[in-house]
Amino acid sequence: MAQPYIGLAQQQRMQMMLAPQLRQSLELLQVPLLELRTLVRQEMEQNPTIEEQPQEVEQLEIEPSANDVAEEVGIKDEFEKLARLDEEWRDYFNQNQTGPRYSSEEAARRQFFLDSLSQPVSLQQHLMNQLALAGLPESDAQIGELLIGSINEEGYLSSSIEELAATTGFPAADLERMLALVQEFDPIGVGARDLSECLLIQLRRLGKGDSLAADIVRGHLADLGARRFAEIARALKCEVEAVQDAARLIATLEPKPGRIFEADATAYVTPEVVVQKVDGEYVVILNNDQIPRIHISDHYRQLMNDERTADEVKSYIRDKVRAGLFLIKSINQRQQTIYNIAREIVAVQRDFLDHGVTHLRPLTMAQVAQIVGIHETTVSRAIANKYMQTPRGTYEMKYFFTPGYVTADGQSVSNKTIKDAIAKLVEEEDPAHPLSDQEMVKRLSEQGFTIARRTIAKYRDELKILPSHLRKGFQR
Repeated sequence: MAQPYIGLAQQQRMQMMLAPQLRQSLELLQVPLLELRTLVRQEMEQNPTIEEQPQEVEQLEIEPSANDVAEEVGIKDEFEKLARLDEEWRDYFNQNQTGPRYSSEEAARRQFFLDSLSQPVSLQQHLMNQLALAGLPESDAQIGELLIGSINEEGYLSSSIEELAATTGFPAADLERMLALVQEFDPIGVGARDLSECLLIQLRRLGKGDSLAADIVRGHLADLGARRFAEIARALKCEVEAVQDAARLIATLEPKPGRIFEADATAYVTPEVVVQKVDGEYVVILNNDQIPRIHISDHYRQLMNDERTADEVKSYIRDKVRAGLFLIKSINQRQQTIYNIAREIVAVQRDFLDHGVTHLRPLTMAQVAQIVGIHETTVSRAIANKYMQTPRGTYEMKYFFTPGYVTADGQSVSNKTIKDAIAKLVEEEDPAHPLSDQEMVKRLSEQGFTIARRTIAKYRDELKILPSHLRKGFQR
């Protein structure tokens, strides 16, 4: 029998890796405006060749040196490209500036206020940090980012696996597999699809996945909420005292695992995009007021063109200039990507802008990705934690992405329209005789919506509407 041994062996294999610059570009695309501002300022502290351009500064021309040696030709070409990019960047800000202009004193006060804003770690960022440490292949990491982006502030998955599969094109089996991994992250219970799953995850982590408390959570959560301990005891064939002990254990669990990341201070939303109606047409305007106007320092350009500058200094400046150039390109690309996505959202959701939520149309990330010419995961990154200010109010950009249904007359409506119809039925029902889920199916069918009863129950739970027997007698 062969004896086991420990040894070293070389192995050659191909593996996809993200370059640091590409990681930076994806990070800039995903973060919201205030975090983008912080990242740009951090880069300015690390890269001395990047400067913030005051609004009143005039554009400076770059004079190429005729005495540069042959090996510097490539650097001069880069600087010429850089000069053109600087000019385009300044023109971009001049054309797309929507915020007010400030005096130097007002700008200083405003900058002090912005720098004083605290940036606590969000639930999504906490989960993303854990995902980065998991060492996953790129395809799995993309699915993980998508799932984390779909987790709401309470820690629950806001969309079903079927809806995510329909909107992104990822196989449902892969989404389920990655969701199981995300549900292992901290805080315990995060990523659950409903309260029952959230509590069961916590019980399993406590080593009580097969306990009486778990049985109650699986099948008798409504009775537990109504404190019908005797009925639970009869159904599970146990003592009422045992049910009460299990209820006390369940009461120690956290029903909203994401709540520990909620900031105590009021959260202010800064929209990335502003939609305005001009001459009967909706116009998309990017909010560039929070983005520092950066450019490459003219001092370092002159050092590169100076023959007396040492070669090692030129090499250092060259690397920093290239990093600054890539940062400028990444910001420009980020803004252009968000603009293209917002423009397609407005084109599809014009009826919503005109008439409100009942006219919200179905829209998937795959549809927008195909039109814009990018991958659907890029769309997911671009709309994560981004807001759009519209004449109907300010909404998260992902609010406009929703699967839909086809009505009896062939029109497509979103699931948010169905939820709004359910909420309206409950609001108008007789409190003495509340509508059951099956009765809602019939009422919606009369309105042209063909919806299954289990879908009604799911949407009712998402709207936090109690079942009919628990709504009876309640005045609204």
